[in-house]
Amino acid sequence: MMLTPEIRAVFFDAVGTLIVPDPPVVEVYAEVGRRHGIELPLAEISNRFRAAFRAEEKEDAIRGGPTREEREVNRWRNVVAHVFQERGEAVFRDLYNHFGNAAAWKAMEGAGEALRELASRWLVLGLASNFDHRLHAIADGLPELAPLKHRIISSEVGWLKPSPRFFEVVIRAAGCEPGQILFVGDHRINDYTGANAAGMRGLLFDAGPKKMPGVRRIQRIQELLG
Repeated sequence: MMLTPEIRAVFFDAVGTLIVPDPPVVEVYAEVGRRHGIELPLAEISNRFRAAFRAEEKEDAIRGGPTREEREVNRWRNVVAHVFQERGEAVFRDLYNHFGNAAAWKAMEGAGEALRELASRWLVLGLASNFDHRLHAIADGLPELAPLKHRIISSEVGWLKPSPRFFEVVIRAAGCEPGQILFVGDHRINDYTGANAAGMRGLLFDAGPKKMPGVRRIQRIQELLG
């Protein structure tokens, strides 16, 4: 049972847990690239995007987790530059603005139903994400996320998950003891390990077939409802 009687708050990661890009990132990059005269195969875009994103995460890990709005903008500027092998500001701006629009995202299947049910149980609900100010417009534009009353966004609090300082903000927002908070996310280190290290009850959202002995895990958001 995930929602044990002592749980008073449930906080969720955003991308990959409650929301996903729609259309997928690779397709959007390809379309924007074509509009700017750059033709790249989807597979090449995917490989370059993953490599660039991993490099940015590695840099954050080396620095220990501090961030701010400017850093998050530069993160995506660097990713776009790596994908298209150039620093085209117009391409970057088109992509940055696109993914700041709620129409570019959709809620995960079952997320709206699960959040409404959790809210009906008088649990404190929140969103806690490594993102930037754009997440406000995205969450405001997706009615499924309306039950989430708190938003903890890394660029605003100044720290990225899995920094303990990020989770300190989550604990203050929840207004209860760390052990009374269930933290749900799809990233093994940032969400699951980070939340557990902060004294919360981490829960990994992973729909893959791989077995994970000893890991608290769900494969569908609806599993939260027991």
